Amino acid sequence: MQIGPYRIQPRVVLAPMAGVTDKPFRVLCKRLGAGLCVSEMTIADPRFWSTRKSITRMDHADEPAPICVQIAGTQPGQLADAARHNLAHGAQIIDINMGCPAKKVCNAWAGSALMRDEALVARILAAVVTAVASEDRHAPVTLKIRTGWDHAHRNAVAIARIAQDCGIAALAVHGRTRDQHYTGLAEYDTIAAVKASVSIPVLANGDIASPQRAKSVLEYTQADAVMVGRAAQGRPWIFREIAHFLATGETLAAPSLTEVRDLLLGHLHALHDLYGELAGVRIARKHLGWYAKDRPENAAFRAVVNRAESADEQVRLTRDYFDALIAGAAFDIAA
Repeated sequence: MQIGPYRIQPRVVLAPMAGVTDKPFRVLCKRLGAGLCVSEMTIADPRFWSTRKSITRMDHADEPAPICVQIAGTQPGQLADAARHNLAHGAQIIDINMGCPAKKVCNAWAGSALMRDEALVARILAAVVTAVASEDRHAPVTLKIRTGWDHAHRNAVAIARIAQDCGIAALAVHGRTRDQHYTGLAEYDTIAAVKASVSIPVLANGDIASPQRAKSVLEYTQADAVMVGRAAQGRPWIFREIAHFLATGETLAAPSLTEVRDLLLGHLHALHDLYGELAGVRIARKHLGWYAKDRPENAAFRAVVNRAESADEQVRLTRDYFDALIAGAAFDIAA
């Protein structure tokens, strides 16, 4: 799949997820086979650009290319300025958020709420595409949407045609309406209709949690790539599993406990380094829970690791837990 000057290979992409797809997670997923990783959304309002959270989100040092940054907002001019600002801070692809279903985002008429105003969508897309085209480093602009606002207002095909006309380089479609949030099952008929209506690359998103599902969705929708979100939480190797299955038709062996331990310890160190000890330890807890969620000892593990207040203690407890599993011994929750 081609997005502007960038060849996306394999055609498996990490979806943007607030509070999840920070730089440590993006770098890890790229190492494990993701062809592209989209950042968690950054706010277009310039009043927030100098906050510690925004500065951390715009840190792309040592991040493998292409670097894709998602921006969110409601005003065409602000979004255009945000695109230029992120290009100046290392972004190579700009993604516009019109898919987030969160209430606090939609109440501000951002995210998927924008799909209710097709004229505004067109103004936003045109403003951002024009803004990046005027920069020395021309960057492609992509868009993420849902199938519509609700069941009675599925307008993804109309939005896709607007996007193509405005110069959007690729379009990701989550197979749910906004009012579904993440409930029920994703549907792929709308994604197939979107793909049939435009010539730009289309990414299929929603409930893609296995290599087999990825293949079937690609075949059914004729999409150019799949976008994986929640299924990558605690399982970042899903990207290489999907890529291998698409290339060979064979199921890749699951990672060993030793590999999982080493990946997780590396992830912890990256989180501690980026956020500092206090915030890094806190942010790491959810990742630890996701990694261990399929283990029978999960509850005991989380009870112990969540008590860790220092980076060293968090790393030690995590290493001890996996070392016990590797040795076939019981994890001592009193340790």
